[in-house]
Amino acid sequence: QVQLVESGGGLVQPGGSLRLSCAASGFTLDYYAKGWFRQAPGKEREGVSCISGSDGSTYYADSVKGRFTISRDAAKNTVYLQMNGLKPEDTAVYYCATVLGTWGSSCSYEYDYWGQGTQVTVSS
Repeated sequence: QVQLVESGGGLVQPGGSLRLSCAASGFTLDYYAKGWFRQAPGKEREGVSCISGSDGSTYYADSVKGRFTISRDAAKNTVYLQMNGLKPEDTAVYYCATVLGTWGSSCSYEYDYWGQGTQVTVSS
């Protein structure tokens, strides 16, 4: 059974950092395209960062470039999102997702397996 479980969300002050983790089970996450998405109240879901299953190439949304870093650990079957310099506008539910059979770094694929989400709140 394919499963993704996120962790690491929470409440942080502006300028702070968080690291999100997404642990996969039932398949080898490292092979496939995977990434982080977020949805704030009243807004559409957006792709934050995605990473390739082949060469490790990455994509970042302009709003997070230079602040967020996506990485993967094949041994732990886990993908991470290190978030530094957090801003109130980063507040959202963050989801990890993957699409089996696809290996690129785009966040625009038809991602078909999703975690349950983890809340990130940036507030003073």
